[in-house]
Amino acid sequence: MASFVFLVFVLTSHFIAGFSTQLPPPNYGNTITILSIDGGGIRGIVPAVILQHLEKSLQVFDKDASLAEYFDVIAGTSTGGLMTSLLTTPEPHTNVPLFTASKLIQFYKELGPQIFNKTSGWNATYPGPKYDGKFLHNIAREILKDARLKDTLTNVVIPTFDLKRLHPVIFSKFKVKKVPSLNAKLSDISIGTSAAPTYLPPYYFKNGNTDFNLVDGGVAATNPAMAAVSEVIQQLKEKNPRFKRHNKILLLSIGCGTKKAVGYDANVAGQWSQGFWVQSGLSGAIYDYAAKDMTDSNLATVFPGLQSPNNYLRIQDYNLDPSMDSLDNATQVNMENLESVGKKLLNETVLRMNVATFVPEKDKNAVTNAKALERLAKILHKEKTLRLENILMEKSGRPFIENDAIPLGRSWTS
Repeated sequence: MASFVFLVFVLTSHFIAGFSTQLPPPNYGNTITILSIDGGGIRGIVPAVILQHLEKSLQVFDKDASLAEYFDVIAGTSTGGLMTSLLTTPEPHTNVPLFTASKLIQFYKELGPQIFNKTSGWNATYPGPKYDGKFLHNIAREILKDARLKDTLTNVVIPTFDLKRLHPVIFSKFKVKKVPSLNAKLSDISIGTSAAPTYLPPYYFKNGNTDFNLVDGGVAATNPAMAAVSEVIQQLKEKNPRFKRHNKILLLSIGCGTKKAVGYDANVAGQWSQGFWVQSGLSGAIYDYAAKDMTDSNLATVFPGLQSPNNYLRIQDYNLDPSMDSLDNATQVNMENLESVGKKLLNETVLRMNVATFVPEKDKNAVTNAKALERLAKILHKEKTLRLENILMEKSGRPFIENDAIPLGRSWTS
């Protein structure tokens, strides 16, 4: 028995060291792991810095670790959707992702100024969006090539909004067999989810017999965490309708930073004209703040287990300098400032949403975001190791206790 345990340990160590990169199905482990990345244009530099720290923390245990190897689901909206595609698309004929988290920062700093390179003299009264989107379209196609949703290294969830159907379209790898039209090219999906109204043009493409007329996924869900959790819950209930153990879901949700909300007196706002509401953008901003708060509230309320620090970690800067809040300020100075915001955020204390007041608060027992990510890396590594050990036991003919609360098995993406 001792020799068998030693053999499992040795083989598992080889797997972790790079002989196998893909994460085994959840039924071989204890927890379903989800990464969610918000939308935010050039502010995507902030979550890229956070992800770089997590990736380096994983590489303490596995020198070749990549994020796609440790999460069952990676979800992203807008710039987060583009990051999701880059992190989960494999190099041709390998299980190695195209991008590491460190490479994401380089991507934004080198290509951001060309993506957001407006025509001189443009102003908001001119017809058409601020940018033509051609560079973004070309670079997405050049990098992602012909890779499709089914090809990603892990399960992917990318929200978009269809202007013609007037409802969200969630590009979910979970559903590609049931809804083949969703198995689009990742370049098309990434361009569609990034097409922020007024900034970039709506994006049309055809996949099979299905037409898509897409704008930014942030129209439906700037924070895609709830969409990702919902996709997982749907899969779990299809496999086991009695599934109730939501605390078996581990969620890391990362924002792009948002400036501090400024409130308005109702008596003052009552004097504003329709034109002022439209021109100032306040109506859209109010809806945006409300949607973001409701996402946090729903996650904390619907899934009580997510209140545990080991189950739900939200990293967001709620007091971003207003000068950095723009989606498209891709000057070198601003991009350096955004990178500094991400680094500073790592050293700040974990905040948790008070669902009664909708105000993020410091947990008296909380650690810094950096420490929380390092703890998370340990949990992720332990989970992957457990799954690999159980697969080896199964292949050797030794029984292991399959987690009946997570009955997803090899067919969990079907």
